[in-house]
Amino acid sequence: MKEFILFGKGFKKVDTWQDGCWINMHNPSAGDLTYLKELGVPSSFVSDIKDTDERARTESDGNWRLTILRLPCETNDVDIPFSTIPVGIITNKKLIIVLSYFNNPVINDFIQFNTLKNHEINNFLTLTLRLIMSSAVWFLKLLKQINNSINNAEDNLERRLRNDDLLKMRNLQKSLVYFNTGIRGNESLLMRLKTLYQNSDLLDKDLVEDVDIELQQALNTVNIYSNILTGTMEAFGSIISNNLNLIMKRMTSITIILQVPTLIASLYGMNVKLPLESNPIAFVLIVLTSILLSASAFLLFKKIKWF
Repeated sequence: MKEFILFGKGFKKVDTWQDGCWINMHNPSAGDLTYLKELGVPSSFVSDIKDTDERARTESDGNWRLTILRLPCETNDVDIPFSTIPVGIITNKKLIIVLSYFNNPVINDFIQFNTLKNHEINNFLTLTLRLIMSSAVWFLKLLKQINNSINNAEDNLERRLRNDDLLKMRNLQKSLVYFNTGIRGNESLLMRLKTLYQNSDLLDKDLVEDVDIELQQALNTVNIYSNILTGTMEAFGSIISNNLNLIMKRMTSITIILQVPTLIASLYGMNVKLPLESNPIAFVLIVLTSILLSASAFLLFKKIKWF
């Protein structure tokens, strides 16, 4: 699907391409890819954006330039509930195309927000910087969801240790790794663009500073949540190990206590001469002795806190 959007203060959608507009293309159909080919877009650029693991970068091919940044997203994958996807900005100074092969709310939110705020965007560089800033805002927004999920998992684990909650926390940790990598990639891209256009009138230094602040905030938040999650998982791992040790101590204590009457019964089951064998209350005495010794062993283990 493609749409044509005019530059200026706020965005206005038009039916066909005209001077002063950019093309927003997501989930491209076969017709959309043919359209890109007709425009002369290098096929390598189009295929690079399709790669889910493509890193954030900018490169040129003749008069065409490709800029790839990473945007955060929610996924339907239980193992990785949050991840990042590549979005490419392709330009040859006359044409500007924002291409994504995946569904992502960031682009639509970017268009709506800048239309509402009436921000003035007139060129490729400003568009790219604004997109990077929107990515940082969405990173922070999804990080709040991750933090809420971490807190819920912690509450569940405090009530009852279950593998499902531990696996959920592990999966959230994977998502934080992807977010960390994506933010750092966008940060490197920002520095690269700043270097390339440092002597250009297109570069808005105040905007670059604002984008850098947002990225730093997102990166710091990722690091904080990642450290908290790592510490929490290590703590619950220690709790599980400690609980296992307690269970083993209790099982060992029970085995020793039960071994006392078992030993006495085994001795008195021998076909040899035994004390009290002629005593009419021998059975009662033996049972009481077994109970007494078992109770003594129980009290001993209780004193040393094995129960």
